[in-house]
Amino acid sequence: MENLQFKNKDKMPIIGLGTWKSKPGETYNAIREAIKIGYRHIDCAAIYGNEKEIGQALKDSITTGEITREDIWITSKLWNNAHRKDHLPRALQKTLKDLCLDYLDLYLIHWPVAIKPEVTYPRRASDFIGLDELSLSETWEGMESCVKKGWTKHIGVSNFSMKKLDGLMKTASIKPEMNQIELHPFLQQNDMLGYCKENNLLLTAYAPLGSGDRPRGMKGKDEQSLLDNQVIQKIAKKNDCSPAQILIRWAIKRGTAVIPKSVNPGRLAENFKSLAIKLSNEDMTALSRLESGSRYIRGDFWTMPGSPYTMKNLWE
Repeated sequence: MENLQFKNKDKMPIIGLGTWKSKPGETYNAIREAIKIGYRHIDCAAIYGNEKEIGQALKDSITTGEITREDIWITSKLWNNAHRKDHLPRALQKTLKDLCLDYLDLYLIHWPVAIKPEVTYPRRASDFIGLDELSLSETWEGMESCVKKGWTKHIGVSNFSMKKLDGLMKTASIKPEMNQIELHPFLQQNDMLGYCKENNLLLTAYAPLGSGDRPRGMKGKDEQSLLDNQVIQKIAKKNDCSPAQILIRWAIKRGTAVIPKSVNPGRLAENFKSLAIKLSNEDMTALSRLESGSRYIRGDFWTMPGSPYTMKNLWE
């Protein structure tokens, strides 16, 4: 297994199992099967609504001796309605209880967007809290307190721009160590990749296969499919593998972690076997030419009329 190494030498397996959209009744079996296959990195989030099922699968895998707690890397994320530093510890404690764990390996701020504590998904502008009222630095103080309490070993962010990362770096006593962002050949984010290398930040690629199973309301008109792209299919045929395996290996070859989601045993195994794929420089060059700036998870659900969040200030 290839790994990404943190500043304190902790190692995170470079391929993980994503769990967004894993449905009740399917998640438990997917986690148990993934562990049998060899996955040792599970990516979770409170808002996914399946952490209790994941927790039961982890507990059972540890009880049966398939793994120890130390064998497996667990990431989770803080939802937008718990950004106040006095609310944040309670949110993490619930995640730990649901996951049947004493600590996380990595805890991320899910979005640089704050909403009121009683709101799960905003429906109107008044559901939001602007960053001028509830700053990211306050939220980060709460994240740091969770490290000091031993509830998580590492902290980071998700969906953050370079400008927002710069802001955190200036005030943080514990620097963010991870940014989890959408990454694939249509959205390569080369500037962010360079920024993270310069600032000793690690990157995790989400939606590496294009997240084709996300809700219809999150899909754009006439959006292009990664898996159906002719260049990707041609490279897959040349390497005697699937387009999904090419996309996963592309992310790994760029030095980023990658978290494809599946609950299908065959696809779980296929995705994991991407570790053995070898992409040539010619393959990587062909893939680099697919950059189009196309974002599948646009974030426009935060930008309703009257919201303090806009596409411009979200992604900067």
